[in-house]
Amino acid sequence: MIVAEQKNSIISVIYNKDHISLLDQRLLPQKMEYVRLSTINDVWHAIHQLQVRGAPAIGIAAAFGLALWANHWQSSDLPSFLKALHRAKSQLASSRPTAVNLFWALARVVDQAKRASSVREAKILIEKEALEIQAEDEEICRRIGEHGLTLFSDEQNIMTICNAGSIATARYGTALAPFYLAKEAGWNLHIYACETRPLLQGARLTTWELQQADIDVTLITDNMAAHTMRTKNIDAVIVGCDRVAKNGDVANKIGTFGLALQAKSLHIPFYVAAPLSTFDFQTLTGEEIPIEERADEEVSHIGQIATAPANTKVFNPAFDITPASYITAFITEHGIFAPDNLEKLIELKTKERST
Repeated sequence: MIVAEQKNSIISVIYNKDHISLLDQRLLPQKMEYVRLSTINDVWHAIHQLQVRGAPAIGIAAAFGLALWANHWQSSDLPSFLKALHRAKSQLASSRPTAVNLFWALARVVDQAKRASSVREAKILIEKEALEIQAEDEEICRRIGEHGLTLFSDEQNIMTICNAGSIATARYGTALAPFYLAKEAGWNLHIYACETRPLLQGARLTTWELQQADIDVTLITDNMAAHTMRTKNIDAVIVGCDRVAKNGDVANKIGTFGLALQAKSLHIPFYVAAPLSTFDFQTLTGEEIPIEERADEEVSHIGQIATAPANTKVFNPAFDITPASYITAFITEHGIFAPDNLEKLIELKTKERST
């Protein structure tokens, strides 16, 4: 076990060649503890069990998982290595179905390995690509924050849901990135964080993370959102996301669609912050995005304590789909785009796949 504290700069996934040090987000805010992942099975369970969460951080952890797996490989036979690498990729890809960054990062790493002429070179390329994915994500998140900040002004009231901050990415986050940059600029934004039932990522993670950076944050329950929007003069809602379809529909944490409905009714801008890697233009609409359903106990229990009668039927989707018509704009590292004007992003994504 590793215990660490990095005020204002929390890194959730740390690669150490023979293991990964991972911030166990299930333990926050009571305990800030890094666990040691030594095998690809450890990485699979960490992603599946939500020890690591947030689309970019999941992708980073999976990429390092392949590097970890490669470093343990002994044979010098390249065809055998590449065949086994594809099996490792498929194993990690099965850990969660909705966040597209998982599949994107795994594909990037494996594509680099295919260029190698030896196992040794493949290992080097895999590690290099995984580290580049992490470094790129930090820069991308900062650029998202810079673009997002142009939509806000000092002393505004902003609402968010779930956690799309530095612990869900390499640094800064997506939806939370403008808050960090506003703090650096001396602004005082007032953040209202929805608790995000059933696993309370807003209550446990977003409030904790923003408090570490001395950013003003107020916690509300999910069913207080509409009342809070109206009575606290919310100026905007900003969320992250796990996948964007070609038509601009968005998959994000369950409850996001409800916020979008309420924001539109009250004429409040609704922004989605996402890197290009989260846009999946092979998926035409939100109806095609697989929605993960999780264990009944996440809803019927809080921790180990039952809050519903035994054998209660439970419906527990982890995500919902927000149609593009409810989204004011996407905030990306390449700028701000209306949902019906994603052509430039489609071109950039196509170019990315061809290089």
